[in-house]
Amino acid sequence: MKSSRLISVLLLLQTRGRMTAAQLAEELEVSVRTIYRDVESLHAAGVPLYGDAGHAGGYQLLAGHRSRLTDLYTGEAEALFLAGIPGAAAELGLGGAFVDAQLKLRASLPAPLRDHVDRLRSRFHIDAPGWYAEDTDAPFLPQVAEAVRAGRVLAVRYRRWREPTDVDRRLEPYGLVLKAGRWYLVAGPGPRTYRVDQILELDVTEEESAIPEGFSLTAYWADHQAAFRVRLHGGDAVVRLSPDGARRLTGEAARALAANGSPEPDGWTRATLPIESLTHAHDTFLALGAEIEVIEPAGLRARIAETVARMAARYGATPPSPATPPSRRP
Repeated sequence: MKSSRLISVLLLLQTRGRMTAAQLAEELEVSVRTIYRDVESLHAAGVPLYGDAGHAGGYQLLAGHRSRLTDLYTGEAEALFLAGIPGAAAELGLGGAFVDAQLKLRASLPAPLRDHVDRLRSRFHIDAPGWYAEDTDAPFLPQVAEAVRAGRVLAVRYRRWREPTDVDRRLEPYGLVLKAGRWYLVAGPGPRTYRVDQILELDVTEEESAIPEGFSLTAYWADHQAAFRVRLHGGDAVVRLSPDGARRLTGEAARALAANGSPEPDGWTRATLPIESLTHAHDTFLALGAEIEVIEPAGLRARIAETVARMAARYGATPPSPATPPSRRP
């Protein structure tokens, strides 16, 4: 809405100072022509806003002018209180600062909005880690966070999964990411990603580090996740799923089912699902029990059939011969 955008223009100039029309347009994702019209509207409303031409020009508020547009609306106050994760702040050594900031924010709200936010906080709780995520002990997280803030090089002993497992590394910290309850350090040279809970020893040096020009932590992490998913996709499996089996799929498998699943006359669905490896697929598909039938690859089908035969023998049952092809198989 135009009114909301006008407020955004005014707040940007109030907090950042001089900005060109192009910079405002990029920030608000509108055209430069739209910014020109918005500036005219602000002028008409009596806002002391002026512009300078030239290479170093731009729009600027009259010195000393402050609006009261920083007062929060209900939705904005709700978002600020719900967005904070106390556990994450405490892990970073900012627990006290987080509490103080929320107290100050609450005290700045008018009484009706303060009461509303208090009711909201009593009805929402943020617990970021998954149900089956292990608790990870990252004793050096506060020091890592301080090095990120101060721009200091880290000398660490790090435990990785391949030999040699314990290695010494010089890391130039670019940023910290909290993903599913686990902290990751993005650092140069590289950059590369390191699990903070795998740091065995740490020394914050006096050497200054600098983030490369143009580096974006958000963009890097998005690319990192995309590359991770590609590495996990080691192949495909053709399967048949019962309605219950289809409902129990999650993640990439569920998305693949929705994209290429083909209903069959008996109510089951045939689909091609991505798999990380034969071992991982074997364990994952067995968890679905009789609600899935693996058609291809043949090696995965035979491996599951062998496991089922051993289980049946252990429980005193006689399974169908794995060598007998199913009647539904093409």
